[in-house]
Amino acid sequence: METIRVERSERMPGLATIWLNRPEKLNAISTAMHLELQEACGQLRGETNIRVVVLRGEGRAFSAGADLGRTGNPNTGQPSEAASPLEQRWRSGIGNRTCEALESLEQVTIGVANGLAIGGAVVFLSCCDIRVAAESAWFSIPEVDLDIPLTWNALPRLMRELGPARTRELVMTCDRFTSAEAERWGFLNRVHPDTELDAAVAALAEKLLAKDALSLTLTKTTTRALANQLVPLETTHADADYLVLSRLHRESR
Repeated sequence: METIRVERSERMPGLATIWLNRPEKLNAISTAMHLELQEACGQLRGETNIRVVVLRGEGRAFSAGADLGRTGNPNTGQPSEAASPLEQRWRSGIGNRTCEALESLEQVTIGVANGLAIGGAVVFLSCCDIRVAAESAWFSIPEVDLDIPLTWNALPRLMRELGPARTRELVMTCDRFTSAEAERWGFLNRVHPDTELDAAVAALAEKLLAKDALSLTLTKTTTRALANQLVPLETTHADADYLVLSRLHRESR
């Protein structure tokens, strides 16, 4: 794979780490990365010996968010002008499918924000069961400032973790927020000094791997079902259409 790397730990059997691996682009999320993440999740879902999956970014960022690139670039989620309406809709829904692939993993997932996390990167983290970050990490959700709605089924996930008022504020104002604020608001479980982050993630994974595997999996699937009852993802079923409409709106101005 070219945009991600999957490592299965020899020191800690049962642990796999998915690295977003475009450090020269701050791990910007391209179409290729979407497809590779979906493929990796499909593979890991069938590996019953893997019980904990860590998602993190290579280099100094977790991810700078969607790779906007130029319209028509095959490495972005942007459709070309020649794309059919169905192809445009398919491309616009690619983030939803990646988030579903991450969230539906049977393994316990740990999202690690080692640096900045912007837009779609925040959405990826919201798909993880447990989220930790470095003290220097920061976050923003700038979609409205880019004249597009926040999609990828993000709003229900953020509503669950942050509550309605905070979600509205962050998504509408596009304000940047710190890891300390994210922890205080309940989006992050833990924040660690930058130099201690790797050790803290390893310790957390080791603690989870020591638990009874079946009990842990049943807890995950039940809490996932409860979360979907609190704020169903189905409420954002038209996300792909919203993106298509926003692009058409921008082109008509």
